[in-house]
Amino acid sequence: MTMERFLQWKIMPRVMMLVMTYMYIHVLLWFMGLSPDAMTTQAAALTATVTGAMTGAFAVWLGHEN
Repeated sequence: MTMERFLQWKIMPRVMMLVMTYMYIHVLLWFMGLSPDAMTTQAAALTATVTGAMTGAFAVWLGHEN
């Protein structure tokens, strides 16, 4: 198998999207599992940051999938 053929499969971007999706779901479940007293602005900021990163990564990934 040649390297060009391996790169055509785009395995790394797909693996990275799977990892990011798993972590995104994990962060959302963590945040939803917090008690109302533990839902601080820092926890909300972390969740918002991860959501923004996932949105950006998904947009870039969709732009490169032809």
